[in-house]
Amino acid sequence: MKKFLSLFFLFFSILSFPQMEVDTTLNKGWNPKAIIGLNISQISFKDWTQGGSNSLSYTGFTRVDAVYISDSWRWANFLKLAYGRTKLESQGYRTTDNEFFFESILSKSIGWKIDPYFSSSVRTSITKGFDYKTTPEIQTADFFDPGYVTQALGFLYHEKDLFTTRLGISFQETFANKFAALYSDDEETTDKIEKFKLETGLESVTGLAYEFLPNTTYISYLRLFTRFNKLDVWDVRWDNIITAKVNDYLNVNLNVVIVHEINQTRRTQIKQALNLGFVFKLI
Repeated sequence: MKKFLSLFFLFFSILSFPQMEVDTTLNKGWNPKAIIGLNISQISFKDWTQGGSNSLSYTGFTRVDAVYISDSWRWANFLKLAYGRTKLESQGYRTTDNEFFFESILSKSIGWKIDPYFSSSVRTSITKGFDYKTTPEIQTADFFDPGYVTQALGFLYHEKDLFTTRLGISFQETFANKFAALYSDDEETTDKIEKFKLETGLESVTGLAYEFLPNTTYISYLRLFTRFNKLDVWDVRWDNIITAKVNDYLNVNLNVVIVHEINQTRRTQIKQALNLGFVFKLI
């Protein structure tokens, strides 16, 4: 927890930097944006005396934003899809990225510095997920197994979409089927394995878009959730991505995701990926 607090305060210290030049101009009505991307890495050897392993990896991703603006209402919708696999010699393909995330936020301007809002989000895997540390590998997830659905009601503050933060009362539903014992079961209630779990608590979500160099952007999404019956325990998901734009179609991305959820494991989970890939703007 001490390490997390240090990262947390480091994140907010970034706000003191003066140069925020990300273009976030939004017009009244719908403001759609959609991009797709593909990252590919391949290496092969033949009679190579210095050693090495043939490998092939790819990651595809999609980001769709649709924001509606009126005089007093703002309705923001975000969809993120990511799927990737890697093949190393005779080990076969292994899944390296596997994410579905959708979020919708409705807020109303009431003339204050903060606005009331209602939000809803869905998070799950696109397909099967495995733990490859064992032999053979063990399946640990599938589409909506588990699936997390969250609703929240509270107040938010945003600054030209460069910085947004919100805090509200939250309801989190966890759905599971085959892997209910890992994600949705509450051993303290009944002996029967439960496939559905409802938790109420507080949710805090903070987003930042920060252009610290020309054509180089840092985007951060930090979500905290705590339950009313365990206010000293927080779920943490901190998604960070630095994107350096080479040209209109070629980007370099560094993505670091930090997850701390003791319902899954008491250890802090970290995922890091460095990619050079193609990006196509659809809208």
